[in-house]
Amino acid sequence: MDGTAKERDGSATRGYVPIADHGLIGDMRSVALVGTDGTIDWYCCPSFDAPSVFAAILDAERGGCFELAAAVRARTKQFYFPDTNVLITRFYTEDGVGEVQDFMPVADGPAEEDRHRLIRRVLCVRGSLRFRTRVAPRFGYGAVPHTLRLTGDLAVFDSPDLSLALTSTVPLEADGTDVRADFKLAEGETAVLALDRVGGEVAPDRCECGEAERQFAATVAYWRRWLSSSRYRGRWREMVHRSALTLKLLTYAPTGAIVAAPTTSLPEELGGERNWDYRYVWVRDAAFCVYALLRLGFTEEAEAFMGFVSQHISPGDGSPSGPLQIMYGIDGRTELPERELGHLAGHRGSAPVRIGNAAADQLQLDVYGALIDSVYLYDKWAEPVSSEQWDHVTALVDWVCAHWDQPDEGIWETRGGRKNFLYSRLMCWVAIERAVRMANRRGLPADLPRWQASRDAVYRRIMSHGWSASRRAFVQHEDGDVLDAAVLMMPLSKFIAPRDPKWLSTLDSLTEDLVSDSLVYRYDPQTSPDGLNGDEGTFSICSFWYVEALTRAGRLDEASLAFEKMLTYGNHLGLYAEEISHTGEQQGNFPQAFTHLALISAAFNLDRALG
Repeated sequence: MDGTAKERDGSATRGYVPIADHGLIGDMRSVALVGTDGTIDWYCCPSFDAPSVFAAILDAERGGCFELAAAVRARTKQFYFPDTNVLITRFYTEDGVGEVQDFMPVADGPAEEDRHRLIRRVLCVRGSLRFRTRVAPRFGYGAVPHTLRLTGDLAVFDSPDLSLALTSTVPLEADGTDVRADFKLAEGETAVLALDRVGGEVAPDRCECGEAERQFAATVAYWRRWLSSSRYRGRWREMVHRSALTLKLLTYAPTGAIVAAPTTSLPEELGGERNWDYRYVWVRDAAFCVYALLRLGFTEEAEAFMGFVSQHISPGDGSPSGPLQIMYGIDGRTELPERELGHLAGHRGSAPVRIGNAAADQLQLDVYGALIDSVYLYDKWAEPVSSEQWDHVTALVDWVCAHWDQPDEGIWETRGGRKNFLYSRLMCWVAIERAVRMANRRGLPADLPRWQASRDAVYRRIMSHGWSASRRAFVQHEDGDVLDAAVLMMPLSKFIAPRDPKWLSTLDSLTEDLVSDSLVYRYDPQTSPDGLNGDEGTFSICSFWYVEALTRAGRLDEASLAFEKMLTYGNHLGLYAEEISHTGEQQGNFPQAFTHLALISAAFNLDRALG
């Protein structure tokens, strides 16, 4: 799948590239966003949640970037080397055609892991072409100064906490503390620029053309070997596999953590304040990712996440809000203080830019259901859980049985006060019900009478207090009448039959109030104040949930049309942010794991239903 052509005039002056006009590369430790104009404008080193080195996507003037493009006016297209996370940006000019191959080798061995190499391989494939590059790092989210040491084709950028080395097969020249290069390639010629983290035992290491070619081949082979484990053979293979490759990029290999998204503060509304840092492990998002990857046959990732859970999420470590936080750092840390970076303008002026996330301290009861459901599926489809893991599960379920009827902040992390959210109740039911299944199937020790009594109490509470007779629908919170797309999970989680009259009535009400051209709003902020100013777009995960709910209700024509429409809202590479604006633009952090896992689930179930 290639992209819509873009125009670029070769000028060093650059504004904001739209969120969707990016591709993603990475090495399961960090990622970089590459714009369709060839500029890397987001990169954190050495990890997802480290301070940024390039952050022009958040501040075109102060954020820092790595420009590399044709030096003359060019049309550009961007695509992935088939079945890989190697990104290719092509430049079409009157004089010739060139391309930049961007990738981060998946290191083999501790020394190379610490290098975090990023390779930009430039080729002229037709005619001749002049290229221009500018490497302008801005360490510490653009707040930490650096010095430059330049010797021929080696530039070292030094800051107090991080040093990066740029090696090049073309001559470099200093531009203050940045570097530039202008070079011309004839047909068949190649140039290479490689950016490495250096320091300690990692010394600068030149990346010549031959080495870049070997690294390219090894990286392609890695991704194709990984993808070959997929069991999906359905109608939407390209989109499903792109989503799987994206989820893999969002895993943090050293711990098995899965980040919600690799960016911070990309706005849910241009000019609005709904800008959050998603570079952490949301228990809910990561657990759902396990489900999606297990569906496709990727058991190693599920095993790695279970290892993260076992090592870093102990039922005995709880705060007053319960034994689980809703999110953790990629290394398992629990402190994620939120603060604003006032010196950054925000994407297209959408301030504030935030790092850290105060929602870590919220109570969101639904995370228990998401986590225990993932444990249940892992036990069923991959490997039986260990006795220690079962002890953790029983401790969590016992806690849920005692606390499921508390008000909480809910799945959408509202900052407007706690309520008795239906979705939270639903996922508490899932937590207990899945644990009962595991205990019965494997004969594991459990307080089954208490669990079953609590499960049934939750069920009756939802049916009696979550149903609005006036709306003829299940609603957002108890004894209210506000609709919420989160209730789409009711049939997906097997709480209610997908053709139950009450559910079909709810589905019709959601379609009437929250669906626009098959896109689904999560709720109406005007009728359900969430403590924040501004509006938001449709939530892409909800749109895929809608497809799956239609599928399970037997409305296959509607489901197929809604799914195909959603595919048109993906970017040129098949990547999705969190939301879609009224005009069809991607909004929010990008790409979003939640959206891609929901795409996989919807495609899998719709494909199976269509036969």
